[in-house]
Amino acid sequence: MENENMGEVMTEETPVIEEKPDIEIEPYAEKYVEFDTFAESDFRVVKVKNCEAVPKSKKLLRFTLDDGSGKERTILSGVHAFYEPEELVGKTLLAIVNLPPRSMMGIDSCGMLLSAIHNVKGEEKLNLIMLDDSIPAGAKLY
Repeated sequence: MENENMGEVMTEETPVIEEKPDIEIEPYAEKYVEFDTFAESDFRVVKVKNCEAVPKSKKLLRFTLDDGSGKERTILSGVHAFYEPEELVGKTLLAIVNLPPRSMMGIDSCGMLLSAIHNVKGEEKLNLIMLDDSIPAGAKLY
């Protein structure tokens, strides 16, 4: 397809990005990931049952999550600069759940919450990926 603004030919590999001069996004990765490697990642819908600041940490929030397994899952995430714990209780988020546990501040974090990050006029912005509340905890994303 031809880009009307520049007269250049676009390919499937060329992302079309609307230019917004005050917004900066991280460059696209140049290295391909094998499909089989990507397919090993287990992305699940999680519901926030509780969220609290981690003592002695300015960044970390401790999430107690319903991941649909019948057991509570704890994930720590460095999003406190962007969210207060009470505003996240009840939210439906996206997590990768098959990462090995990682100890932070003496607490095992069992997974990672996914978020989108960009800069506006040099200031970092972060948005947790929030999903429709009608999606049940434990639903797998493909």
